[in-house]
Amino acid sequence: MPHAKRYGWFLLHSVVAGLAAAFVISQVFPAAVRWMHATTATASDAHERVISYADAVRSAAPAVVSIYADKLITEQTLIRVPSNSTVQRFSGLAYGPPRTRLERALGSGVIVTEDGYVLTNHHVIAGASQIRIALWDGRVTQANLIGSDADTDLAVLKMEGSALPALTLDPEVPKEVGDVVLAIGNPFGLSQTVTQGIVSGLSRNQLNLRAYEDFIQTDAAINEGNSGGALINARGQLIGINTFVLGRINGAEGIGFAIPMGTASAVFEEIKQHGIVVRGWMGAEYGDAPLLPGSLDTGAARGVALTAIYSGGPAHAAGLKAGDVLLKFNGETISDQGELRLREAGLSPGQSVNISGLRAGVPFDVTLDLAQRPISTTN
Repeated sequence: MPHAKRYGWFLLHSVVAGLAAAFVISQVFPAAVRWMHATTATASDAHERVISYADAVRSAAPAVVSIYADKLITEQTLIRVPSNSTVQRFSGLAYGPPRTRLERALGSGVIVTEDGYVLTNHHVIAGASQIRIALWDGRVTQANLIGSDADTDLAVLKMEGSALPALTLDPEVPKEVGDVVLAIGNPFGLSQTVTQGIVSGLSRNQLNLRAYEDFIQTDAAINEGNSGGALINARGQLIGINTFVLGRINGAEGIGFAIPMGTASAVFEEIKQHGIVVRGWMGAEYGDAPLLPGSLDTGAARGVALTAIYSGGPAHAAGLKAGDVLLKFNGETISDQGELRLREAGLSPGQSVNISGLRAGVPFDVTLDLAQRPISTTN
């Protein structure tokens, strides 16, 4: 009996000591308690949580359409001529009557207004005689071309409809390198195909593919037919219009590009209002200037070097010459040719700009009035 009594006292003492210790820990180290609770909850819930982007796809995919652009291609034919003809002695062939054949381009598009405006790539619909759009629910309708812009590879179509599913053109949607993204489109005719990747880079330019380049780089698979489709984030928000991929022929894999919303929304509004994109133009060609001695150490501006001046253009009237190095545009430092091209295009014809630069090492300042950039017809 004394044995049992001593054991009882020992047990009671242990329980009291344990409770006291727990109280002290909870008061002195509350973060540790919260961590233990969180760890327990995480361990118990981990097997129940499955990462899925189904909600994002459900909200965005209905606004992504398939585009079929019919193009009539006229080509010269060759015919075999009789053996006794003069031509036969040389090749046996001569030009025959031209023939016309139908070529169908495959692409994607994004409905950006509920009344049927669609944004796609210029190269998808360039030269098309007829454009058809297939919606996510299987309906097929004709579309009219409102206008296109080869310089950014964007085009605006209009189809009949109301209360259509649409994605918002919002340049303020945040995006960072490392964000998960989904590409939705019509690769090889497989409509509503979704591929996943991340944002691999931002503000990519100097790829020499378009006049104006400010691309989002992604490793989400972009294939033939994806052009003009949507690049969305994990919340289903539109962040880019898929445009091209560096192919295996270049030794590249997983390097695709999309046009960001800042460019897409601006071009859309210009085409919707004017049918074309109206841009400012200096009347000069330029490229990145060679690095100056010590510029990497001092952080000095690299600037751009003028390579050609158009006779009668604003740069010519202002006295600029090939070989001049431009360092500032309207008081802001010029980092590279891509940056200057975007700034130049962002202003309206007739606006005056101040330019600072160097000619044979001697500083100069000029003012010129921008003209309207000629419309590019490059496919």
